[in-house]
Amino acid sequence: MEQNLYELFSRAMPGLEIRQNEPLSRHTSFRVGGPAELLLCPKSETELARILRLCREREIRPVILGGGTNVLAPDDGVAGVVLSTKCLRDLRLTGETELRAQCGVTLSRLAMLACRHGLSGLEFAQGIPGTVGGGLYMNAGAFGGEMADVVASARVMDSDGSVHELFLPEMDLSYRKSGFMGRDCLILSAKFRLRPGDPAEIGARMREFAEKRQASQPLDKPSAGSTFKRPPNDFAAKLIQEAGLKGFRIGDAAVSEKHAGFVVNLGHATASEILCLMDRVREEVLAKFGVLLEPEVRIWKREETK
Repeated sequence: MEQNLYELFSRAMPGLEIRQNEPLSRHTSFRVGGPAELLLCPKSETELARILRLCREREIRPVILGGGTNVLAPDDGVAGVVLSTKCLRDLRLTGETELRAQCGVTLSRLAMLACRHGLSGLEFAQGIPGTVGGGLYMNAGAFGGEMADVVASARVMDSDGSVHELFLPEMDLSYRKSGFMGRDCLILSAKFRLRPGDPAEIGARMREFAEKRQASQPLDKPSAGSTFKRPPNDFAAKLIQEAGLKGFRIGDAAVSEKHAGFVVNLGHATASEILCLMDRVREEVLAKFGVLLEPEVRIWKREETK
């Protein structure tokens, strides 16, 4: 790998926003994580393509960071290149019932625009943290809806900078999974096909969902949302609570008192404490119920780029 990454990218791409030793705790909803050796923030798809081509030429494998709402970054940071897509946030109406959103658009903003134009189908997304890119990558969902219900196609960029479009059947979307997880590509944007509706009724459903979240989820504490995926024919939060782990903590990492499906940062948790807590929860649930919980949170390692 290139010895001086900053020099490589600053010389090759003058004007590119580059941050050295940037704390990942500033970019993740858990508010933990050490420094990224280099954080690159392209502001256009052209810049992004140049970064990917340069990485490919130098055999650098960049780590993609969207909204950082489903990531546990390590305490000692990430070596190499972290590529942020948060600045790619163009959002527009492209047809009577269609929206096109770049990967850095937040799901809340996407849902609000749909509501203003009287388009129904994205109400479930209003309170989901994160961005379009991450939401599609993991087929995010809530309250009976998911991205697979509303996405029509996605533009993706391969590691050589080439762009092509995938349609819904090619995305292989299922519960918290997608075909993107096995591909060496980056989601650039997505097109959403929605239904005409009354803005007042759409807004009312969104407020109802927001009230349910506020009442049941620990939104006042840093977390990455649901920590574990729902096991077949059961619920992770139910199993964790029945295992007697609600409120259990290691350091400042804790199973939420409000919702056992959330691991939260009580103030000064480290990534190591959160990971140890997750492991303990999985061990206890497996021992008591024979169910192995699968993390929904993406757990990064320092050497992600190698």
